[in-house]
Amino acid sequence: MHRTIDPSILYFGTPVALISTLNEDGSANLAPMSSAWWLGWTCMLGLGKMGKTSDNLMRTRECVINLPSDSLATHVDRLAMTTGKNPVPELKQSWGYRYEPNKFATADFTAVPSESVEPPRVLECPVQMEGIVHEYRAFGKNVNANAFEVHITKLHVDEDLLEDGETRSHIDPVRWRPLIMSFCRFFSLGGEVHPSRLAESGFMKFVRQVKA
Repeated sequence: MHRTIDPSILYFGTPVALISTLNEDGSANLAPMSSAWWLGWTCMLGLGKMGKTSDNLMRTRECVINLPSDSLATHVDRLAMTTGKNPVPELKQSWGYRYEPNKFATADFTAVPSESVEPPRVLECPVQMEGIVHEYRAFGKNVNANAFEVHITKLHVDEDLLEDGETRSHIDPVRWRPLIMSFCRFFSLGGEVHPSRLAESGFMKFVRQVKA
């Protein structure tokens, strides 16, 4: 039997992403989030307006979307309740957030140069996507957030995750172990539960050959 409920958030589970951006002084900011989805080579990010990342994305229109593996959960968790915004917005302060200017050091991550954008990549993340903000707008009802459409310009993937196809390399979904956040809690993937007809379809053969 189903029940009609009214939860505080709808946060069913997506990969955790670490968004690196540049502050006004050229230093790097790093923010964990999990409201992200991809279509082709475009990513949609949902970010709160009070955060430094939103400010940086609107100002510079550049970022790196770093995807940590499930083994990096403790590192990601060190970034919780931190913000690169100084002074800390009053509401965030009431939630327990503190100002942290060096997010990479806080999480024990290594910043490495990007190739097509100014913000650095996170060396330890097995997937790193450099991107340019195409457009952004206010998002949601009764939510103080922005939606950012980011076009991916460079994709860097750990070689251990790759399998080679006839014309290009692909990420092996069996070896890819993303960190998942569901209702603000960390999870990993379970095993494959059933063969997928879509995975063997002509559609997938098409997308493997053509970059949208």
